[in-house]
Amino acid sequence: MRRIASEEGVRALWKGVGPAMARAATLTASHLRSVLYGGLRLGLYEPSKYLCELAFESTNILVKIASGAFSGAVATALTNPVEVLKVRMQMNTRSSLGPIHEMRRIASEEGVRALWKGVGPAMARAATLTASQLATYDESKQALIKYTPLEEGFHLHLISSTIAGSVSTVMTAPMDMVKTRLMLQRESNCAGLYRNGLHCAYQVLRTEGPSGLYKGGFAIFARLAPQTMITFVLCEKLRGMAGLKAI
Repeated sequence: MRRIASEEGVRALWKGVGPAMARAATLTASHLRSVLYGGLRLGLYEPSKYLCELAFESTNILVKIASGAFSGAVATALTNPVEVLKVRMQMNTRSSLGPIHEMRRIASEEGVRALWKGVGPAMARAATLTASQLATYDESKQALIKYTPLEEGFHLHLISSTIAGSVSTVMTAPMDMVKTRLMLQRESNCAGLYRNGLHCAYQVLRTEGPSGLYKGGFAIFARLAPQTMITFVLCEKLRGMAGLKAI
């Protein structure tokens, strides 16, 4: 962070904020991505779990994991192009052009398929993230209600989401690293590029060791844990306001 600020200026820390403005009310491609990704990722969980309950007459931990994995994978498959765009804009220190121009440049120079670069690891990462978050949150809530005096409400949601954020960080940090490396590489004949997610993970393990898969792990936790807490606390509040039962 210090190196980026000193070499490129403090504003560089917000480079690519256009596509990342899903967290603000802007009508950009990334706002659409975030609405789709966040909405599908969380919104498909309960219907998926309900259908599994009808089919298997059970809502055990395996059903919750499968429901979360499905919703996360579908959401990522649809929104991967904007994720690629965001990563490229954050790393392209020479360009100050907008997200539309950058997307056109990627498509013209590398082909439309480049917008889905890294979609396999991204789907695996999203499936793991959503499954670990939602299944852990769901199970944690049930355990806390059963074994502690906590009842449905803010404190229960906060503690359960904290547990979910910690578990999801451990599960998804390696996939996050593989996904990012695949998204950053350009189509080239140069040796050493990663062919796919498994090849990338293998090369990292071979050259950097197991710890290489968890590079940036603390930064991921610092982002993912608060994000998970805020997401679930707000989600539960909004579900209550809409007359829906809690997760």
